[in-house]
Amino acid sequence: MNAALAPVDGRSHDAHTAPSVPMILVADDDRDMCELAEAGLSQRGYGVSWRLSPDEALAQLDLEDYSVLLVDIHMEGMSGLDLCRAALAKRPDLVVVVMTGFGTLEHAIGAMRAGAYDFITKPVSMDALALTIDRAVRHRAMSDELRRLRRRVDEHELPNVIGDSEAMQRMADIVSRVSETDTNVLITGESGTGKELVARALHERSGRRGPFLAINCAAVPETLLESELFGHTRGAFTDARTSRNGLFVEANQGTLFLDEIGEMPLGMQAKMLRALQERKVRPLGATQEIPFDARLVTATNRDLEGEVTEKRFREDLFYRINVVRVDVPPLRKRGNDVLLLAQYFLERAASRSNKSVTRLGKAVAERIIGYDWPGNVRELENSMERAVALARFDEITPDDLPAKIRDHRPTEVYALSDDPTELPTMDVVEERYIRKVLAAVGGNKTLAAKVLGFDRRTLYRKLKQQD
Repeated sequence: MNAALAPVDGRSHDAHTAPSVPMILVADDDRDMCELAEAGLSQRGYGVSWRLSPDEALAQLDLEDYSVLLVDIHMEGMSGLDLCRAALAKRPDLVVVVMTGFGTLEHAIGAMRAGAYDFITKPVSMDALALTIDRAVRHRAMSDELRRLRRRVDEHELPNVIGDSEAMQRMADIVSRVSETDTNVLITGESGTGKELVARALHERSGRRGPFLAINCAAVPETLLESELFGHTRGAFTDARTSRNGLFVEANQGTLFLDEIGEMPLGMQAKMLRALQERKVRPLGATQEIPFDARLVTATNRDLEGEVTEKRFREDLFYRINVVRVDVPPLRKRGNDVLLLAQYFLERAASRSNKSVTRLGKAVAERIIGYDWPGNVRELENSMERAVALARFDEITPDDLPAKIRDHRPTEVYALSDDPTELPTMDVVEERYIRKVLAAVGGNKTLAAKVLGFDRRTLYRKLKQQD
Protein backbone atom coordinates (compact mmCIF):
# COMPACT_ATOMS: atom_id res chain seq x y z
CA MET A 1 0.00 0.00 0.00
CA ASN A 2 1.32 3.42 -0.92
CA ALA A 3 1.67 5.83 1.95
CA ALA A 4 3.16 9.20 2.79
CA LEU A 5 3.99 11.08 5.93
CA ALA A 6 2.95 14.70 6.41
CA PRO A 7 5.60 17.34 7.13
CA VAL A 8 6.90 17.02 10.67
CA ASP A 9 5.68 20.50 11.59
CA GLY A 10 2.11 19.44 10.80
CA ARG A 11 1.51 22.39 8.49
CA SER A 12 0.76 22.40 4.78
CA HIS A 13 2.62 24.60 2.34
CA ASP A 14 1.46 26.24 -0.87
CA ALA A 15 3.07 24.86 -4.00
CA HIS A 16 6.52 26.31 -4.70
CA THR A 17 6.44 28.55 -1.61
CA ALA A 18 9.62 28.35 0.45
CA PRO A 19 8.92 26.25 3.57
CA SER A 20 9.93 27.24 7.08
CA VAL A 21 12.15 24.12 7.29
CA PRO A 22 13.89 22.33 4.40
CA MET A 23 11.56 19.72 2.93
CA ILE A 24 12.82 16.33 1.73
CA LEU A 25 10.82 14.01 -0.56
CA VAL A 26 11.83 10.34 -0.49
CA ALA A 27 10.88 8.14 -3.47
CA ASP A 28 11.54 4.45 -2.78
CA ASP A 29 9.39 1.31 -3.06
CA ASP A 30 11.00 0.00 0.14
CA ARG A 31 8.74 1.15 3.01
CA ASP A 32 11.38 0.35 5.64
CA MET A 33 13.89 2.60 3.90
CA CYS A 34 11.33 5.43 3.69
CA GLU A 35 10.50 5.15 7.40
CA LEU A 36 14.19 5.00 8.32
CA ALA A 37 14.93 8.14 6.30
CA GLU A 38 11.89 9.93 7.75
CA ALA A 39 12.84 9.12 11.33
CA GLY A 40 16.52 9.99 10.98
CA LEU A 41 16.10 13.20 8.96
CA SER A 42 13.19 14.45 11.08
CA GLN A 43 15.42 14.31 14.15
CA ARG A 44 17.83 16.60 12.31
CA GLY A 45 15.19 19.28 11.69
CA TYR A 46 13.99 18.38 8.21
CA GLY A 47 10.42 18.01 7.07
CA VAL A 48 10.00 14.67 5.30
CA SER A 49 7.39 13.18 2.96
CA TRP A 50 7.70 9.85 1.16
CA ARG A 51 6.09 8.02 -1.71
CA LEU A 52 6.38 4.37 -2.74
CA SER A 53 5.92 4.93 -6.48
CA PRO A 54 7.61 7.26 -8.98
CA ASP A 55 4.30 8.57 -10.35
CA GLU A 56 3.08 9.59 -6.90
CA ALA A 57 6.43 11.23 -6.17
CA LEU A 58 6.12 13.33 -9.34
CA ALA A 59 2.59 14.34 -8.38
CA GLN A 60 3.77 15.30 -4.88
CA LEU A 61 6.27 17.78 -6.35
CA ASP A 62 3.30 19.95 -7.39
CA LEU A 63 2.09 20.18 -3.79
CA GLU A 64 5.23 21.16 -1.84
CA ASP A 65 8.40 23.15 -2.38
CA TYR A 66 10.92 20.41 -1.71
CA SER A 67 14.58 21.25 -1.34
CA VAL A 68 15.80 17.71 -2.06
CA LEU A 69 14.42 14.64 -3.80
CA LEU A 70 15.99 11.42 -2.43
CA VAL A 71 15.27 8.70 -4.97
CA ASP A 72 16.11 4.98 -5.20
CA ILE A 73 17.66 4.01 -8.52
CA HIS A 74 15.65 0.75 -8.84
CA MET A 75 11.84 1.02 -8.70
CA GLU A 76 8.99 -0.62 -10.59
CA GLY A 77 7.42 1.26 -13.46
CA MET A 78 10.09 3.95 -13.76
CA SER A 79 13.77 3.86 -12.89
CA GLY A 80 15.24 6.32 -10.45
CA LEU A 81 17.24 7.92 -13.27
CA ASP A 82 14.08 8.45 -15.34
CA LEU A 83 12.37 9.91 -12.26
CA CYS A 84 15.36 12.20 -11.77
CA ARG A 85 15.04 13.51 -15.34
CA ALA A 86 11.26 13.95 -15.08
CA ALA A 87 11.50 15.70 -11.70
CA LEU A 88 14.14 18.15 -12.93
CA ALA A 89 12.08 18.87 -16.06
CA LYS A 90 9.20 19.78 -13.75
CA ARG A 91 11.30 21.56 -11.11
CA PRO A 92 14.75 22.65 -12.44
CA ASP A 93 15.66 24.14 -9.04
CA LEU A 94 15.24 20.76 -7.28
CA VAL A 95 18.34 19.01 -5.90
CA VAL A 96 18.27 15.25 -6.53
CA VAL A 97 20.22 12.63 -4.56
CA VAL A 98 20.17 9.08 -5.92
CA MET A 99 20.43 5.92 -3.79
CA THR A 100 21.87 2.79 -5.38
CA GLY A 101 22.41 -0.65 -3.96
CA PHE A 102 25.28 -1.40 -6.25
CA GLY A 103 27.55 1.61 -6.03
CA THR A 104 29.18 1.01 -9.39
CA LEU A 105 30.85 3.77 -11.34
CA GLU A 106 28.36 3.17 -14.14
CA HIS A 107 25.41 3.96 -11.90
CA ALA A 108 27.14 7.03 -10.43
CA ILE A 109 27.90 8.41 -13.90
CA GLY A 110 24.34 7.68 -14.99
CA ALA A 111 22.96 9.56 -12.00
CA MET A 112 25.11 12.61 -12.70
CA ARG A 113 24.21 12.59 -16.39
CA ALA A 114 20.56 12.49 -15.41
CA GLY A 115 21.11 15.71 -13.44
CA ALA A 116 21.57 14.32 -9.93
CA TYR A 117 23.58 16.41 -7.48
CA ASP A 118 25.01 13.42 -5.59
CA PHE A 119 24.55 9.70 -5.00
CA ILE A 120 24.80 7.41 -1.98
CA THR A 121 25.12 3.65 -1.77
CA LYS A 122 22.89 1.18 0.06
CA PRO A 123 22.78 -0.04 2.76
CA VAL A 124 22.53 3.58 3.87
CA SER A 125 24.21 4.78 7.05
CA MET A 126 22.06 7.46 8.66
CA ASP A 127 25.13 9.59 9.40
CA ALA A 128 26.24 9.36 5.77
CA LEU A 129 22.71 10.11 4.54
CA ALA A 130 22.38 13.11 6.84
CA LEU A 131 25.73 14.45 5.66
CA THR A 132 24.71 14.06 2.02
CA ILE A 133 21.33 15.71 2.61
CA ASP A 134 22.99 18.57 4.55
CA ARG A 135 25.27 19.25 1.57
CA ALA A 136 22.38 19.08 -0.86
CA VAL A 137 20.24 21.46 1.21
CA ARG A 138 23.13 23.94 1.47
CA HIS A 139 23.60 23.69 -2.29
CA ARG A 140 19.90 24.42 -2.86
CA ALA A 141 19.98 27.33 -0.39
CA MET A 142 23.02 28.85 -2.08
CA SER A 143 21.44 28.42 -5.53
CA ASP A 144 18.23 30.08 -4.32
CA GLU A 145 20.19 32.94 -2.77
CA LEU A 146 22.19 33.50 -5.94
CA ARG A 147 19.00 33.61 -8.02
CA ARG A 148 17.36 35.98 -5.56
CA LEU A 149 20.31 38.32 -5.44
CA ARG A 150 20.70 38.27 -9.20
CA ARG A 151 17.04 39.23 -9.54
CA ARG A 152 17.72 42.13 -7.19
CA VAL A 153 20.65 43.19 -9.36
CA ASP A 154 18.44 42.98 -12.45
CA GLU A 155 15.83 45.16 -10.76
CA HIS A 156 18.44 47.85 -10.21
CA GLU A 157 19.67 47.31 -13.78
CA LEU A 158 23.24 48.11 -12.84
CA PRO A 159 25.36 46.00 -15.21
CA ASN A 160 28.27 44.16 -13.57
CA VAL A 161 27.43 45.61 -10.13
CA ILE A 162 26.53 42.65 -7.92
CA GLY A 163 25.16 42.85 -4.39
CA ASP A 164 22.03 42.98 -2.27
CA SER A 165 23.31 44.43 0.99
CA GLU A 166 21.69 47.57 2.36
CA ALA A 167 24.81 49.60 1.53
CA MET A 168 24.71 48.43 -2.10
CA GLN A 169 20.98 49.07 -2.37
CA ARG A 170 21.51 52.66 -1.21
CA MET A 171 24.29 53.09 -3.75
CA ALA A 172 22.24 51.52 -6.55
CA ASP A 173 19.30 53.80 -5.75
CA ILE A 174 21.47 56.91 -6.10
CA VAL A 175 22.97 55.65 -9.36
CA SER A 176 19.52 54.87 -10.75
CA ARG A 177 18.19 58.32 -9.87
CA VAL A 178 21.12 60.28 -11.26
CA SER A 179 22.01 58.16 -14.29
CA GLU A 180 19.73 59.88 -16.81
CA THR A 181 20.88 63.38 -15.89
CA ASP A 182 24.02 65.17 -17.08
CA THR A 183 25.12 65.91 -13.52
CA ASN A 184 28.81 65.45 -12.68
CA VAL A 185 29.28 62.47 -10.35
CA LEU A 186 32.13 61.77 -7.93
CA ILE A 187 32.55 58.09 -7.01
CA THR A 188 34.46 57.44 -3.80
CA GLY A 189 35.66 54.24 -2.20
CA GLU A 190 38.66 52.23 -1.17
CA SER A 191 40.98 50.74 -3.75
CA GLY A 192 39.53 47.64 -5.36
CA THR A 193 35.86 48.29 -4.56
CA GLY A 194 34.79 48.51 -8.22
CA LYS A 195 34.46 52.25 -8.79
CA GLU A 196 34.96 51.93 -12.55
CA LEU A 197 32.21 49.29 -12.74
CA VAL A 198 29.85 51.75 -11.06
CA ALA A 199 30.89 54.43 -13.54
CA ARG A 200 30.19 52.07 -16.44
CA ALA A 201 26.80 51.19 -14.96
CA LEU A 202 26.03 54.90 -14.71
CA HIS A 203 26.91 55.32 -18.38
CA GLU A 204 24.90 52.32 -19.55
CA ARG A 205 21.86 53.52 -17.63
CA SER A 206 22.24 57.07 -18.92
CA GLY A 207 20.97 56.46 -22.44
CA ARG A 208 23.92 58.39 -23.87
CA ARG A 209 24.77 57.14 -27.34
CA GLY A 210 28.45 58.03 -27.24
CA PRO A 211 31.32 55.93 -25.88
CA PHE A 212 32.51 55.34 -22.33
CA LEU A 213 36.16 56.46 -22.16
CA ALA A 214 38.34 56.08 -19.06
CA ILE A 215 41.75 57.32 -18.00
CA ASN A 216 43.70 56.90 -14.77
CA CYS A 217 45.06 60.31 -13.81
CA ALA A 218 47.73 58.75 -11.60
CA ALA A 219 49.15 56.68 -14.47
CA VAL A 220 49.80 59.52 -16.93
CA PRO A 221 52.51 62.19 -16.49
CA GLU A 222 51.24 65.77 -16.27
CA THR A 223 52.85 66.73 -19.61
CA LEU A 224 50.94 63.95 -21.37
CA LEU A 225 47.72 64.21 -19.35
CA GLU A 226 46.80 67.56 -20.86
CA SER A 227 47.28 66.18 -24.37
CA GLU A 228 45.26 63.06 -23.53
CA LEU A 229 42.34 65.08 -22.19
CA PHE A 230 42.34 68.16 -24.42
CA GLY A 231 44.10 66.95 -27.57
CA HIS A 232 46.89 68.60 -29.57
CA THR A 233 47.66 70.03 -32.98
CA ARG A 234 50.35 68.86 -35.35
CA GLY A 235 53.75 70.09 -34.22
CA ALA A 236 52.53 71.14 -30.76
CA PHE A 237 55.40 69.13 -29.27
CA THR A 238 58.03 66.63 -30.29
CA ASP A 239 56.50 63.56 -31.97
CA ALA A 240 53.16 65.36 -32.52
CA ARG A 241 53.15 64.42 -36.22
CA THR A 242 49.37 64.69 -36.59
CA SER A 243 46.59 66.53 -34.84
CA ARG A 244 44.56 64.53 -32.35
CA ASN A 245 41.32 65.10 -30.45
CA GLY A 246 41.44 64.68 -26.68
CA LEU A 247 39.19 62.43 -24.63
CA PHE A 248 36.74 65.23 -23.84
CA VAL A 249 35.95 65.53 -27.55
CA GLU A 250 36.27 61.80 -28.30
CA ALA A 251 33.66 61.09 -25.60
CA ASN A 252 31.10 63.29 -27.37
CA GLN A 253 27.56 62.33 -26.30
CA GLY A 254 29.11 59.73 -24.02
CA THR A 255 30.86 59.58 -20.65
CA LEU A 256 34.42 60.50 -19.68
CA PHE A 257 35.61 58.71 -16.54
CA LEU A 258 38.62 60.19 -14.73
CA ASP A 259 39.89 57.66 -12.20
CA GLU A 260 42.11 58.76 -9.29
CA ILE A 261 41.20 62.42 -9.83
CA GLY A 262 42.86 63.20 -6.48
CA GLU A 263 46.25 62.49 -8.09
CA MET A 264 45.83 65.21 -10.70
CA PRO A 265 48.56 67.92 -10.40
CA LEU A 266 47.40 71.39 -9.30
CA GLY A 267 48.42 72.99 -12.58
CA MET A 268 46.23 70.58 -14.49
CA GLN A 269 43.38 71.10 -12.03
CA ALA A 270 43.12 74.77 -13.03
CA LYS A 271 42.82 73.82 -16.70
CA MET A 272 40.23 71.18 -15.83
CA LEU A 273 38.15 73.73 -13.95
CA ARG A 274 38.09 76.11 -16.91
CA ALA A 275 37.12 73.31 -19.30
CA LEU A 276 34.21 72.27 -17.09
CA GLN A 277 33.03 75.85 -16.63
CA GLU A 278 33.15 76.73 -20.33
CA ARG A 279 32.30 73.27 -21.69
CA LYS A 280 35.13 73.81 -24.15
CA VAL A 281 38.72 72.60 -24.44
CA ARG A 282 41.72 74.10 -26.18
CA PRO A 283 44.08 71.50 -27.66
CA LEU A 284 47.79 71.99 -27.12
CA GLY A 285 49.14 74.30 -29.82
CA ALA A 286 45.67 75.46 -30.93
CA THR A 287 44.26 78.99 -30.93
CA GLN A 288 40.60 77.97 -31.00
CA GLU A 289 38.54 76.18 -28.39
CA ILE A 290 36.42 73.13 -29.20
CA PRO A 291 33.05 72.55 -27.47
CA PHE A 292 32.34 69.11 -26.05
CA ASP A 293 29.26 67.19 -24.93
CA ALA A 294 30.62 64.55 -22.56
CA ARG A 295 29.35 63.71 -19.13
CA LEU A 296 32.11 63.77 -16.51
CA VAL A 297 32.35 61.02 -13.89
CA THR A 298 35.33 61.03 -11.54
CA ALA A 299 36.58 58.65 -8.85
CA THR A 300 39.04 58.68 -5.98
CA ASN A 301 40.13 56.60 -3.02
CA ARG A 302 41.40 59.73 -1.27
CA ASP A 303 39.64 62.04 1.17
CA LEU A 304 39.26 64.96 -1.24
CA GLU A 305 37.84 67.26 1.42
CA GLY A 306 41.01 66.67 3.43
CA GLU A 307 43.06 67.30 0.30
CA VAL A 308 41.23 70.61 -0.14
CA THR A 309 42.03 71.57 3.47
CA GLU A 310 45.70 70.72 2.87
CA LYS A 311 45.68 72.82 -0.34
CA ARG A 312 46.51 69.81 -2.49
CA PHE A 313 43.21 69.90 -4.36
CA ARG A 314 41.38 72.97 -5.61
CA GLU A 315 38.21 73.71 -3.66
CA ASP A 316 36.43 75.17 -6.71
CA LEU A 317 37.19 72.05 -8.77
CA PHE A 318 36.06 69.83 -5.89
CA TYR A 319 32.62 71.44 -5.85
CA ARG A 320 32.45 71.30 -9.64
CA ILE A 321 32.99 67.53 -9.79
CA ASN A 322 31.20 66.65 -6.53
CA VAL A 323 27.65 67.59 -7.53
CA VAL A 324 26.43 64.08 -6.69
CA ARG A 325 28.60 61.73 -4.66
CA VAL A 326 28.34 57.95 -4.87
CA ASP A 327 30.07 56.03 -2.09
CA VAL A 328 31.06 52.46 -3.01
CA PRO A 329 31.15 50.46 0.26
CA PRO A 330 34.15 48.28 1.11
CA LEU A 331 33.57 44.55 0.94
CA ARG A 332 33.71 44.14 4.74
CA LYS A 333 30.61 46.39 4.99
CA ARG A 334 28.59 44.38 2.47
CA GLY A 335 27.63 41.34 4.56
CA ASN A 336 26.80 38.23 2.56
CA ASP A 337 27.43 40.01 -0.74
CA VAL A 338 30.91 38.54 -0.41
CA LEU A 339 29.53 35.02 -0.96
CA LEU A 340 27.53 36.09 -4.00
CA LEU A 341 30.60 37.72 -5.49
CA ALA A 342 32.79 34.73 -4.64
CA GLN A 343 30.38 32.38 -6.41
CA TYR A 344 30.19 34.74 -9.39
CA PHE A 345 33.98 34.92 -9.69
CA LEU A 346 34.26 31.15 -9.16
CA GLU A 347 31.85 30.41 -12.01
CA ARG A 348 33.55 32.90 -14.32
CA ALA A 349 37.04 31.56 -13.59
CA ALA A 350 35.86 27.96 -13.99
CA SER A 351 34.28 28.79 -17.35
CA ARG A 352 37.43 30.48 -18.61
CA SER A 353 39.67 27.59 -17.56
CA ASN A 354 37.21 24.84 -18.60
CA LYS A 355 37.21 23.35 -15.08
CA SER A 356 34.20 21.71 -13.44
CA VAL A 357 34.46 23.66 -10.17
CA THR A 358 30.92 24.68 -9.26
CA ARG A 359 30.64 25.63 -5.59
CA LEU A 360 32.21 26.85 -2.37
CA GLY A 361 32.66 24.47 0.54
CA LYS A 362 31.12 25.39 3.91
CA ALA A 363 34.54 25.89 5.51
CA VAL A 364 35.53 28.15 2.61
CA ALA A 365 32.36 30.21 2.99
CA GLU A 366 33.08 30.69 6.70
CA ARG A 367 36.60 31.93 5.97
CA ILE A 368 35.40 34.23 3.20
CA ILE A 369 32.81 35.84 5.49
CA GLY A 370 35.28 36.12 8.38
CA TYR A 371 38.05 37.78 6.38
CA ASP A 372 38.23 41.61 6.18
CA TRP A 373 39.24 41.85 2.48
CA PRO A 374 41.55 44.88 2.60
CA GLY A 375 41.92 44.57 -1.19
CA ASN A 376 38.13 44.46 -1.55
CA VAL A 377 36.51 43.02 -4.68
CA ARG A 378 39.79 42.95 -6.58
CA GLU A 379 41.37 40.76 -3.89
CA LEU A 380 38.33 38.47 -3.78
CA GLU A 381 38.39 38.00 -7.57
CA ASN A 382 42.10 37.19 -7.46
CA SER A 383 41.56 34.68 -4.65
CA MET A 384 38.76 32.89 -6.51
CA GLU A 385 40.82 32.67 -9.71
CA ARG A 386 43.66 31.15 -7.68
CA ALA A 387 41.31 28.73 -5.91
CA VAL A 388 39.80 27.51 -9.19
CA ALA A 389 43.28 27.04 -10.67
CA LEU A 390 44.35 24.88 -7.70
CA ALA A 391 41.04 23.04 -7.11
CA ARG A 392 41.14 19.26 -7.47
CA PHE A 393 37.43 18.69 -6.88
CA ASP A 394 34.16 20.31 -7.94
CA GLU A 395 34.10 22.18 -4.61
CA ILE A 396 36.60 24.79 -3.43
CA THR A 397 38.34 23.72 -0.19
CA PRO A 398 40.28 25.84 2.34
CA ASP A 399 43.55 24.44 0.95
CA ASP A 400 42.78 26.21 -2.34
CA LEU A 401 42.66 29.63 -0.68
CA PRO A 402 45.62 31.98 -0.15
CA ALA A 403 47.31 31.34 3.21
CA LYS A 404 46.37 34.70 4.73
CA ILE A 405 42.68 33.95 4.11
CA ARG A 406 42.88 30.27 5.01
CA ASP A 407 44.65 30.99 8.32
CA HIS A 408 42.74 34.17 9.22
CA ARG A 409 41.14 34.21 12.66
CA PRO A 410 38.22 36.68 12.62
CA THR A 411 37.66 36.44 16.38
CA GLU A 412 40.54 38.82 17.06
CA VAL A 413 39.43 42.36 17.88
CA TYR A 414 42.47 43.78 16.10
CA ALA A 415 45.34 42.36 14.14
CA LEU A 416 48.93 42.54 15.37
CA SER A 417 50.95 42.77 12.19
CA ASP A 418 54.01 44.55 10.91
CA ASP A 419 52.41 44.88 7.49
CA PRO A 420 50.42 48.16 7.31
CA THR A 421 48.18 46.73 4.57
CA GLU A 422 46.91 44.08 6.98
CA LEU A 423 46.04 46.46 9.82
CA PRO A 424 42.34 47.31 10.09
CA THR A 425 40.97 50.84 10.30
CA MET A 426 39.68 52.28 13.58
CA ASP A 427 36.11 51.84 12.29
CA VAL A 428 36.74 48.12 11.85
CA VAL A 429 38.39 47.79 15.27
CA GLU A 430 35.44 49.57 16.89
CA GLU A 431 32.93 47.42 15.01
CA ARG A 432 34.67 44.19 16.08
CA TYR A 433 34.89 45.31 19.70
CA ILE A 434 31.23 46.30 19.83
CA ARG A 435 30.25 42.90 18.43
CA LYS A 436 32.54 41.15 20.92
CA VAL A 437 31.01 43.00 23.86
CA LEU A 438 27.47 42.28 22.63
CA ALA A 439 28.32 38.58 22.38
CA ALA A 440 29.83 38.62 25.88
CA VAL A 441 26.67 40.11 27.43
CA GLY A 442 24.31 37.86 25.50
CA GLY A 443 23.03 40.62 23.21
CA ASN A 444 21.82 42.87 26.06
CA LYS A 445 22.23 46.31 24.47
CA THR A 446 21.69 48.23 27.72
CA LEU A 447 24.46 46.31 29.46
CA ALA A 448 26.67 46.49 26.36
CA ALA A 449 26.29 50.28 26.27
CA LYS A 450 27.42 50.50 29.91
CA VAL A 451 30.48 48.34 29.21
CA LEU A 452 31.36 50.40 26.15
CA GLY A 453 30.80 53.71 27.88
CA PHE A 454 28.06 54.75 25.41
CA ASP A 455 24.49 55.78 25.99
CA ARG A 456 22.00 53.45 24.35
CA ARG A 457 21.18 55.92 21.58
CA THR A 458 24.84 56.08 20.55
CA LEU A 459 25.12 52.29 20.53
CA TYR A 460 21.99 51.92 18.37
CA ARG A 461 23.34 54.52 15.95
CA LYS A 462 26.67 52.74 15.64
CA LEU A 463 24.99 49.36 15.13
CA LYS A 464 22.81 50.84 12.40
CA GLN A 465 25.90 52.24 10.66
CA GLN A 466 27.50 48.79 10.75
CA ASP A 467 24.52 47.03 9.17
